[in-house]
Amino acid sequence: MNVLSSTIDAILLSKHAALISSSSSSSSSSTRPLFSMLLSPAFRTSSSASTATTTTTTTTTTTTTTLSKNPQINNNEEEKKQEEEELDLIDSGSLEQDPTLYTKLLNNCTKLKKLLEGRSIHAHFLRSQFTHNLVIQNTVLNMYAKCGSIDEARKVFDEMPDRDMVTWTALITGYSQNDRPRDALVLFLQMLRFGFEPNQFTFSSLLKAAGAVPTDRDGRQVHGFVIKYGVDSNVYVGSSLVDMYARWGLMDEARFVFDGLVSRNDVSYNALIAGHARMDEGEQAVRLFRAMQREDFRPTHFTYSSVFTVCASIGALEQGKGVHAHMMKLGEQLVSFVGNTLLDMYAKSGSIEDAKKVFDRLVRRDVVSWNSMLNACAQHGLGKETVERFEQMLRVGIEPNAITFLCVLTACSHAGLLDKGQYYFELMKKYKVEPEVSHYVTIVDQLGRAGQFDRAERFIENMPIEPNAAVWGALLGSCRMHKNMELGAYAAERVFELDPRDSGPHVLLYNIYASGGRWSDAAKVRKMMKESGVKKEPACSWVEIENAVHVFVANDDAHPQKEEMCKKWEEICGQIKEIGYVPDTSHVLLFVDEQERETKLQYHSEKLALALSLLKMPPGSTIQIKKNIRVCGDCHSAFKFVSKVVQREIILRDTNRFHHFRDGFCSCGDYW
Repeated sequence: MNVLSSTIDAILLSKHAALISSSSSSSSSSTRPLFSMLLSPAFRTSSSASTATTTTTTTTTTTTTTLSKNPQINNNEEEKKQEEEELDLIDSGSLEQDPTLYTKLLNNCTKLKKLLEGRSIHAHFLRSQFTHNLVIQNTVLNMYAKCGSIDEARKVFDEMPDRDMVTWTALITGYSQNDRPRDALVLFLQMLRFGFEPNQFTFSSLLKAAGAVPTDRDGRQVHGFVIKYGVDSNVYVGSSLVDMYARWGLMDEARFVFDGLVSRNDVSYNALIAGHARMDEGEQAVRLFRAMQREDFRPTHFTYSSVFTVCASIGALEQGKGVHAHMMKLGEQLVSFVGNTLLDMYAKSGSIEDAKKVFDRLVRRDVVSWNSMLNACAQHGLGKETVERFEQMLRVGIEPNAITFLCVLTACSHAGLLDKGQYYFELMKKYKVEPEVSHYVTIVDQLGRAGQFDRAERFIENMPIEPNAAVWGALLGSCRMHKNMELGAYAAERVFELDPRDSGPHVLLYNIYASGGRWSDAAKVRKMMKESGVKKEPACSWVEIENAVHVFVANDDAHPQKEEMCKKWEEICGQIKEIGYVPDTSHVLLFVDEQERETKLQYHSEKLALALSLLKMPPGSTIQIKKNIRVCGDCHSAFKFVSKVVQREIILRDTNRFHHFRDGFCSCGDYW
């Protein structure tokens, strides 16, 4: 879209922009409501169509421009002052009127987002002899649209006695860039009714608008118009098509368009890579990144950001490191946008130390940078460091937002910092941050983890908003931890009412009953799940070794190295028992004898993943294992002993956090 905006601005700079009009080709019939209605013979448009009458004026953020440290902006300001002095000379009759002066002034206002000054220049223009100059009128319209005042742009459009393709395209682009996609689509149809033929710039903006509406209905019709007007081979239109389909998650269609492009550019690749990243399709995104390199396209910050995001989602540390190395080789700076996603990638891939290094090297740290670092520390069990960094953030003058407080409260919950958590929850009022349900969940979690169930219940009762399933789920999880069956059953009932399809609370309640020996009640929960069609998500763990991902479930017998893995674990299990490991069979929630419980305990999925890692990874290297549910207490205990026996770090990521096992200890301090 930057290319499109620059092109429109360039067209508007020309004093002699040609009027473009041609006979309208009859459009194909369609059953789609928007297009069939507005293109029907009965539909008649007027220059004051109703497309802009019902939408509230877009709220815009005034950009404060710092002049002292930017010579380019200083020059722009000095030039603007000089031109304003020229306007004063025109008013006094000392200088002959010149239409190019208005164009230059308005373009300056557009570039610097100076809406108030733009209005003044527009008012001066309306008193001049050039009020019917189409080029200046288009420039005024473009200025309002780019400065976020789209309703004023529409007013200028409606009052123009003549329009050309630049006029229509500028307003369509304005609607598209100001989050009014439906108005852009309606305006396009009106343009066709007036006999104008869209070009590649029109379609590039229109496809962006189509990609922003919830369904693909209108976008597919716009694609039809693209083919009809013969611009489907244009690289910018093609890239916009790829982006449109990718935003809907229709990756097959996006790939079909991409493969059919006669020529591609970095925008084409970025659109497809970003689409795969949004779909968590990491391998495809990384493959496209490699293909982009082979075709000698230089990745942009958007490219790197998408790849880092997808590496973070799948925990692909080595691939993320490779992309980071490529970025450094090209001399790219760690500006906040891409630096924040890189920091997040390292944190979510288990390398908190690398995440800290990235944070320290950021060119500029904004609130997103600080939030990313706070969240990284919280997820890695560094509660006290999270609090220290938050205090440092306040000292340097960064204003915290809702996400900031959520990160800090989560860290306090995971680290057992109850008093700190209560203090920071109250501190939200000072910064005028309204607590959301997620903040209340963390407080319930904090109180529950600390075993303060009376306080947790009172807190829920006094909440100013209705507690949802997440609030009761936090209390239920704490009841499972402390084996509080009665309150756990009550919390579970509330969750069942609010979210009956979630299997998690059913499993927690079953575990509470089973661990307490109430097998009849546990059986009732199982029966309830079966009758309501709720299925438990099977536990699994996975580990990446030599670019291959190995996935395990409990008692897995499908792996080709099953025998070697079992033998290895038996060997390790014997060694850790010698230094104090005692299997905790309470985590086997089946009605079987003690010996069978211990046998089943030794073949949990994370233990199988650990055994394979010890077999295949070099001695001393860090082992990283991921699990799709919370790690069980016995596996947590076993991993601590193993880290001491094998003298290496083991990093385990479950649904709640990262556990770093070193020398017989875990980063969570056994508080998770």
